[in-house]
This record gives sequence, C-alpha cells and structure tokens, in this order.
Amino acid sequence: MNIVLFGATGMIGQGVLRDCLLAPDVDAVLVVGRSTTGVRHAKLREIVRTDLSNYEGLEAELSGVNACFFCLGVSSSGMSEAEYERITYAITVAAAAVLSRLNPRMTFVYVSGAGTDISEKGRIMWARVKGRTENALLNMPFAAAYMFRPGFIEPLHGATSKTRMYRVFYTLTRPLLPLLRRAFPNHVLTTEQMGRAMLQLVRNGYPKRVLEIRDIRAAANSSSSP
Repeated sequence: MNIVLFGATGMIGQGVLRDCLLAPDVDAVLVVGRSTTGVRHAKLREIVRTDLSNYEGLEAELSGVNACFFCLGVSSSGMSEAEYERITYAITVAAAAVLSRLNPRMTFVYVSGAGTDISEKGRIMWARVKGRTENALLNMPFAAAYMFRPGFIEPLHGATSKTRMYRVFYTLTRPLLPLLRRAFPNHVLTTEQMGRAMLQLVRNGYPKRVLEIRDIRAAANSSSSP
C-alpha cells in the first residue's frame, strides 16, 4: 500500500512513520510537511511545503494513495481560537479535500484527542475545533475515515515531542511510564500502538469510526503484517 503522512516530525508522526517503514506491506510513504524528517529510507519520499493549505501542483504526487495518516497538530496553549482553527481545522480539511477528490477509495485516519466535542458548542476551545474537524472529515467521500482520540501517549524508539514543556515532562516521568501503562491501560498509549493501529485499520477496517483509547489499543493488538 501507499501511504501519505502529515506531521511526521511530531512525536506521534515519528512513531507512525517508523511503523510504516517497517511494515512489509507498505510499498511507499510520502511525507508532507514544513520541514524534513531527517530520515533516509528506500520507501520514503518527502515534500516540503510552506503553505499546507494549498496543494496546487501536487495532484500527481498525491494520487494513487491507499491511506492518509494525519498526525499534524499543535498545542492550543496561548493561541487564539482563530489561529488554532486555522492550523487544526483549515489545514486538515484542505488536505483531506484534495485527497478525497484524487483517491475516493482511500482510508483517512485523523489524530484528534480524548474529550473532543462533536457538538462544537462546548466551553473548551480546542475540543470545539477538533470536533468541527472530525465532523467535516466524517462527511467527506472517503471509502473510510477514522478519528483517533488518544489521551496520554508514551514516546518509544526515540520519538520526541517538538514542545519543550512536553519533552521535559517525558524526561522526568520516563521511569514511571511503563508502570503507568500497565496500571492504567485504558488511559495510556504508545507511539508504536498508534502506528500499528493505523495500519491495521487500512488492512482490515474497524467497526467504529471514532476510536477512543481502548479501541486504538485493541486495533494495535490485533495488528499483523502479511
């Protein structure tokens, strides 16, 4: 299968990229982002794009795709709703619109968040915007679209957050993370589980379109490469 991946330089995206490159049934991975990943692999191609809301001239590169894993995201801390919506909603929907037009039989997986508000009317700004984004994606003409709602994510295999505060937090709590994952399996996921679950959905689908933490873990645990 051919995968296009957005947000590959972020913590989740790094883990998803690793699993895509390791999977024997993934033939090619196209990474689209504002900066390069620094990864070198025979399966990997990268497009560096300053404006991720405009894909004019990229139709050929974005055609023939079996799945999109959209891991691009930012923290809402210190941001206005308009700016957060521009990055979280507008960029996501712009990419999805192009991909659905070029590849109507593809699978689209979007990394949302636990607590997302699909009513779009709640008090929490990021949850409203994520909810609006989920609603828009679920109404697009993909063969399948899935919303991932992870909570706390443990980075594995060298994945690191781009946010300094999160890097410090993970460094301080690293000795406790395996224990927390075992003690609270319905609250903690790993970057590896995220990647495996996404690939499993492309291979075999899933009975739910919105996957909470336990659903993501279940999909990851059932993952098997051919």
